[in-house]
Amino acid sequence: MEINLNRIDYLQVGVISQKTMRLLPALGRKATQKVAVADHDGVITCFGMKKGEAVPVFKTLPGQKITRLDLGGALGTPQEKIFVCAGSEVKGYTKKGKQFLSFEANLTESINAMHVSGADLFVCASYIYNHYCDCKDQDYYLSGDKINDIVCLPAENLGRIVPVLACQDRVLRVLQGSELVYDIEVPGPPSVLELYNRDGGTNGEDVLYGTVDGKLGLIRITDSSSSSKWEIDNEKKKGGVLCIDTYDILGDGVKDILVGRDDGTVEVYGFDSSNEPTLRFEHVLLESVTSIQGGCVGKESYDEVLTATYTGWVTGLTTEPQQAEAGPGEEVKMSQETQSKVAALRAELDQLQMKVVQGREKYQQTAQSSTAVSAMPVFSVNDKFTLCQDDASYSLTLEVQTAIDNLLLQSDVPIDLLDVDKNSAVVSFSECDSEPKGNFLLVTYRCQANTTRLELKVRSIEGQYGTLQAYITPRLQPKTCQVRQYLIKPLSLHQRTHTIEQDRPMNTLSLVGQFSFAEIHSWVLFCLPEVPEKTPAGENITFYFQNTFLGTQLEATYCKGEGHFKSDNISTISILKDVLSKEATKRKNNLDISYDINDDSVGHTLKMIHPKLEYQLLLAKKVQLIDALKELQVHEGNADFLIPEYRNILDESAYLLEEYKKQPAHLERLYGMITDLFIDKFKFKGQNVKTKVSLLLEVLDNYDLDSLMNFFNEA
Repeated sequence: MEINLNRIDYLQVGVISQKTMRLLPALGRKATQKVAVADHDGVITCFGMKKGEAVPVFKTLPGQKITRLDLGGALGTPQEKIFVCAGSEVKGYTKKGKQFLSFEANLTESINAMHVSGADLFVCASYIYNHYCDCKDQDYYLSGDKINDIVCLPAENLGRIVPVLACQDRVLRVLQGSELVYDIEVPGPPSVLELYNRDGGTNGEDVLYGTVDGKLGLIRITDSSSSSKWEIDNEKKKGGVLCIDTYDILGDGVKDILVGRDDGTVEVYGFDSSNEPTLRFEHVLLESVTSIQGGCVGKESYDEVLTATYTGWVTGLTTEPQQAEAGPGEEVKMSQETQSKVAALRAELDQLQMKVVQGREKYQQTAQSSTAVSAMPVFSVNDKFTLCQDDASYSLTLEVQTAIDNLLLQSDVPIDLLDVDKNSAVVSFSECDSEPKGNFLLVTYRCQANTTRLELKVRSIEGQYGTLQAYITPRLQPKTCQVRQYLIKPLSLHQRTHTIEQDRPMNTLSLVGQFSFAEIHSWVLFCLPEVPEKTPAGENITFYFQNTFLGTQLEATYCKGEGHFKSDNISTISILKDVLSKEATKRKNNLDISYDINDDSVGHTLKMIHPKLEYQLLLAKKVQLIDALKELQVHEGNADFLIPEYRNILDESAYLLEEYKKQPAHLERLYGMITDLFIDKFKFKGQNVKTKVSLLLEVLDNYDLDSLMNFFNEA
C-alpha cells in the first residue's frame, strides 16, 4: 500500500538540536495535538492549529541553548509535562507553560541526551551517565566512548529500570544501577535510540536504533543478552539517521517507522506480511531533519508526519488532500479561507520588504558616521566530517542557518576531491604552491541561491597528515566568514571494529619508555580516527581497527610505559613507527622501539590489493577504447560487426565513464600503496630500494600478480 502525503510549513523558530520537538498527547480520539519545540535561543514554543493558522499556547523567554526536549508525567497518566535541558540544567513546564522544575545536575559538561520516565530522570554528558529519582542522585556510569543518546526500557512493563546508552564506538551499553550488564555491537556509530511502538513493543524490550552512517535496526534487549530482529543497510548512501518515531500513518492497523536523516530525507517504513520493514514513502526537505513525530496537527482526523529541521522549520507531511489542480481551460476556485490566507501572506510580505528597505537605509547612514562600530553578524554552522566505510572517503557536510554564498577549501596535505551527485555548486580549482607553503588544495564552491547545505567528499593518503580548512561565507551583510578545521590523521582510512582475524600474518611494533597512559593515549588519538578523546578508565586498553580501503587490520594494546601494535600491513606499522617516534621526540620522551616483521604479510597484502587493482586496470582499458569504438560505430552505421566484448563496452559506456569519473586517481593511489609497501619492506631490513621503484612501475604497467610477487621476493 503506497501513501501520498502533502507538505505544509507551519512556523519557523530558531536553530534547533536533535530531538527537540514533541507532540503533546491528544485530548480526544483524532483531535488535533499541540506541538512543543525548543531552539538554540533557549526559547520553548508551544503552538496549536486553528483555522489553518499556528496559534501560540505559550512561549518562554530566551536563555541558554536547549539541547534536548522530552515529555514526562506520572506513570500511567498522559505524558504532557515538557522537560528541556540547557547546559547542565533541566527545567520542567506544564502544558500551559508554567515552570514547575529547575534542577541543576552539577555536571562539568553540558547535557547532550536525556530521558524522563515518571519520577526518574536520566541525563548524559559526553562520557558521563547520571540517574536521578525525584532529583536525588541514584546511579552514575563512566562510558568508554562518547554517549550520543539514551533510552530506558519501560519500568512499568519490566518492573525494573534498564537504561540503554548509544555510544560512538559502535556499541549499545545496557546498564543496571551503576554497572554495565553487557554490550551490544551495532553496524555503525549509533546516533539515536527510540522505544519501538513508543512502549518497547509487546514485552517492552524492543529498541530501534539509527546510525551516523545511515543504517537502521531493531534489537530485543533481555536480562542477559540481545537479539537483532532486523537491520536495514544504507545501500543508496542517504544521510545519517537523526530521529525515529513509530506511528500508524498508513492506517493499516500496524505501526510504521518514521525516519529523519541529516540529508533532509524523510522516510516511512511499513511492514509486509513477513514482518520485514519496506519503504513506503520518501520526501526530501532541503535541510537536516532533527526531530520527527507522527500524529494529528493541521486538521482533526487527518494523520501526518511532523518534522523539525535544523534552521527551525516545523513542517507537516499530511494525509489531508490538498486543493485539486485545474485541468486545461479550467479555473481553480479558491475557498474563502484560502483567499484570506493568501491576502494575509501578501500583506506580511509587503511589510517585511518595507522593513528590509528601512533597515538598509539605517545601516548605510550609520556606516557613514564617524562613530560607527562594525559588528559581525553571528551565524550558526552545523558540520560533520565522517569516514565512509563503503568507499574509504571522508564526507564533509556543512549546514548553515542562512543561505551559503561561497565556500573555500584549503588543505596542507594531498587529498582528492570526489564527485557528489547532490552537490549543485560551481567548483573552481586554484593553483597553489605545495613546496614552500605546504598548500596542496585550494578550491572554491560558489553556491546557488538558497543553498543552506553542502556535501563534499575527499579521500586522503595514509601517512600524509595535516589539516583541511573550510572557510564558509553566507549571504549576509556585512560580509563575514567562519573557519572550520578538520584533522587528517596519519592513519586516516582506519575505522574502529569490534574484532579482528587473529590468523593473519602479523607484523609487530613495540614501544617501551617513560611515558604515562594518558601520553601514549594522546599519541594514538593523534594517529587514528574514532579513538575517544578521554583517556580510557583502567590501566590498559586494546583497540581494533580495519583499513576501509584495503581491509587490512590493526590491533593497538597499550598501558603506562609500553605499547604494542600489530598489523598485517607493513606500511601501517611503518607509519606508526615514524609518527609515534616523532611525537615522543617532540615531548622529549626516550623510546625503546623494537619490531618483528613477517615476510608472509607482504604477499598477503598484495593479494588484498589484487582485485581492486585488476578492476581499475580493466576499467581504464575499457574507458580508453570507448572513443575509438564509437567512431567505428558511426563509420559503419551500427555495431553489429563488433565482437560481443566490444559491443558490451559500447552498451555500458555511460556507466563506465561515470564509474571512472567517480574514482579519480584511483589507479595512482593503488600504485602508490604498492610502492610504499615495497619501500617499507626493505626499510625494516635496513635497505634503501628507492632506485628500484622505476623497475617496479614497469612491472605494474604489465600487471600480473605472480610476476609482482616474484619482483618483491627477488628485489
